[in-house]
Amino acid sequence: MDNNENVHVIMHPIISSIQKIALYETKTKLCIIASNNTQSVFRVLNIDRMEPLELVLADDGVEYTQEQVWELVQTLDPGGRSRANTSRAVSAFGIVGFVRFLEGYYLIVVTKRRRVAVIGLHTIYKIEDTSMIYIPHESVRIPHPDEPRYLKMFQSIDLSSNFYFSYSYDVTQTLQVNMSIPINLDLYSGCFKSSTHASNVEDAENIDIFSESDNSTSDIRNKSQSSSTGCKQTKIKRVVEYAVQSIPNRRFVWNLHLLSKIENILRPDWILYIMHGFVSQSAVNIFGRNVYITLIARRSCKYAGTRFLKRGANFEGDVANEVETEQVVEDTGVSSYDSPRITSFVQMRGSIPAHWSQDISKMVPKPAIIFDLSDPYSETAGAHFNNLLYRYGSPIIILNLVKKREKKKHESQLSEEFSSSVRYLNKFLPVDHCIQYVSFDMARMNKGKEANVMGKLADIARNAIFKTGIYQSFKRADGIAMGRSNNLQTGIIRVNCVDCLDRTNTAQFALGKCALGYQLHSLGVLGSTNLDFDSDCVRLLEVLYEDHGDTLALQYGGSQLVHRIRTYRKTAPWTSQGNDIMQTLSRYYSNTFSDAEKQHAMNLFLGLFIPEENQSPIWEMMTDYYLHHLLAVGKQTRRRFPLTQWWDAKVMVSLPVAYAFKYRTCARAIRIERRDLEFVDAYSDFHRPHELSVLNDTYAYKVSHSVRDFMPHCVTDFSPFTVRVRPGRRREDIAKVMKNPSLTGQSSTSSTTSSASSSMESDDDDIESKCSDSYQSSPAKDASCYGNIVTFQSFFPSMKEIYGVDISNPGREETIMYKRYVITDRIVNHPLTSKLSKQEFKLTNQSSFMEDSSFEIKPPSVHEDAVNIYKEYVAKSRGVLLDENAKKLYERYEKCELGLFT
Repeated sequence: MDNNENVHVIMHPIISSIQKIALYETKTKLCIIASNNTQSVFRVLNIDRMEPLELVLADDGVEYTQEQVWELVQTLDPGGRSRANTSRAVSAFGIVGFVRFLEGYYLIVVTKRRRVAVIGLHTIYKIEDTSMIYIPHESVRIPHPDEPRYLKMFQSIDLSSNFYFSYSYDVTQTLQVNMSIPINLDLYSGCFKSSTHASNVEDAENIDIFSESDNSTSDIRNKSQSSSTGCKQTKIKRVVEYAVQSIPNRRFVWNLHLLSKIENILRPDWILYIMHGFVSQSAVNIFGRNVYITLIARRSCKYAGTRFLKRGANFEGDVANEVETEQVVEDTGVSSYDSPRITSFVQMRGSIPAHWSQDISKMVPKPAIIFDLSDPYSETAGAHFNNLLYRYGSPIIILNLVKKREKKKHESQLSEEFSSSVRYLNKFLPVDHCIQYVSFDMARMNKGKEANVMGKLADIARNAIFKTGIYQSFKRADGIAMGRSNNLQTGIIRVNCVDCLDRTNTAQFALGKCALGYQLHSLGVLGSTNLDFDSDCVRLLEVLYEDHGDTLALQYGGSQLVHRIRTYRKTAPWTSQGNDIMQTLSRYYSNTFSDAEKQHAMNLFLGLFIPEENQSPIWEMMTDYYLHHLLAVGKQTRRRFPLTQWWDAKVMVSLPVAYAFKYRTCARAIRIERRDLEFVDAYSDFHRPHELSVLNDTYAYKVSHSVRDFMPHCVTDFSPFTVRVRPGRRREDIAKVMKNPSLTGQSSTSSTTSSASSSMESDDDDIESKCSDSYQSSPAKDASCYGNIVTFQSFFPSMKEIYGVDISNPGREETIMYKRYVITDRIVNHPLTSKLSKQEFKLTNQSSFMEDSSFEIKPPSVHEDAVNIYKEYVAKSRGVLLDENAKKLYERYEKCELGLFT
């Protein structure tokens, strides 16, 4: 780059221009008319209905106006004869994909969505309902007897249960990736350079990077146009603008098979990537300043399945029940698009990377653990950890919660296999990047009344998070950095037990609680990094993680959590034991009788099994082992490494930063030559004057809130970090929060157990009565009961106590005076005496009010004498020269050097 040229890079986040869809059908074709959110730009996609087996699409790539689209709808019928044969099939918000079994293709669209989270200016939606539309016309349909069963099996994957998408934010990537600047930018041609590095663009001399909303953007453009080329020393300011479009992490995209026919054919705006897992958001109110806590769990589509049918890992290192959990904290009070105040922390869970399974042919509570294959060189575990180094960097910290000692060996043999694999793999790694293995027997530690499981987990979490760090979108003013890099998280904390459900979720909550303290401290809203249990903030986080655990347990195990966070805190009520038994029975029934059908449906949905003519149907397969272990059928899916070097050499070069983040592009940067792209526009998204907006239905009112949902009603200390402990039952047992969103489908913000929710109303009233009673009897004792408790009288004092005046009925004299006033008014306004009364009566107000308003202010009147005094003062000051001493005195006054101002 020429040193005389100053290049300014402006990054514009783009949003899909297809957010609303209207589908019209005729006998010969399906016409999909799509528009953006403001319905200012329209696109058209035609699908041939006369082809019985193949998918034939036509995207003309033309942007239409509303008038042009209306004319197109009028002539949809061939020849434009009439609209009798044209009907509007469905209205939708996006295309999930296309699928074919043994007949023609089906179109799957999102017909109902719900906003569940907002990150910056980006909105994340949950799919509430979908519709499957058979594309071929009935006149060309070729029926097949197995088609209805395949269709029913496919539809058993409930797309309205915990599937998420966004038009502008990549839900499959972490916040750290989404907020990174795309690498390999060519500032001259707008293409990628394979030899450059991300830091070359960020740190290069004479390059400034601005966001779309930066106020200096327009000034830069003006200066660049008016720059002169005559002087060599003058740096020419040139603006280079890019539109950023993220590349999804295909590991967490669940509709890849459904998009396989159109992903490389249609424009990117038609493609909608769907994530499966969990998304929930809550607001912590810190004295009027809202901090949003968002929990995002991404479930991997690799080696996906149900509990007992998918254990361990496959040959590629993909483990069962792999979930990436991200905790995002944003300070919305001071955030802006060009300088956001947002942090994130990422952790993961996954099965032990070995070839093991459990025999469920016999109905026993604990099926025997079987090692299917011997792996003396830990190649499967090596492939798994190589992938983690590639995606997250180092250090990799394993928190293994499986039992270590048992009277009869059961799950302890998994710990032995896991620890031996880690020891073997570490022999070939550099010391700085060795896998760190921490074993903690939660089940053994939880025995006894004096057990302190959460305290031990807190110590482990503090040490682990200090090594990995957290991501910050900003640099601390005090120079303090969390972890090895200034504002990046390097490495990952991997948590597992046998099922990666109950114990794992409690440990992940402990990690999240510790990380939240660091996140709030880095945002400047918390003085230290410590967060106490029994505070509103931690209760809110606990509900988020319980929802998170319940949802993932339902997806993998068939029931909600059995052992919860309060179980390990020794605060669970005795009534929850019956609920735990019911959850255990539900999970056992699901694993025994319905998991096989769920596994078939998942294999069909993900495209692992594609139905073909003259092939055995999926329900006749004895096992799906060969669908998930391609190496067993001779298909080599990954490069083999030497046994003494199980990692990829290029991965080791980039550590501790992940190779995927440091050397590869996670986003497309499109050089903007013309304004044909749709950019994120928060104003048009929220300000919609043509629609009726009910405030109670807006997302800001629906999101779970620390004051409304967690703070007790009888407190005066509004800090969400205050410890609120009440003798007897705890508030989380009777908290006024909604049921699990994965069960009710109504909300994804908070949840509670079934035993607690049945008595919410009566128990909440009981809280207030007990608090007021205890306050009257023993104020000192109740100082710890939700803060300083007050009575109604002390919280709302009388007017006499505040102003010294009390409201009373008017006396006899005031009543007589008022009656005289009324009689006089009647005489004045009487039509027969109005002329006479105006001459004899003149009523004046005893008090008057100013006529000023927010639209007009009457200027004050100034007396003539005051005007003359001011004129004389101005006249005397003219022509007066100050001496040197007076000047020096005035300069000292300006610099605040006088004793009165220092």
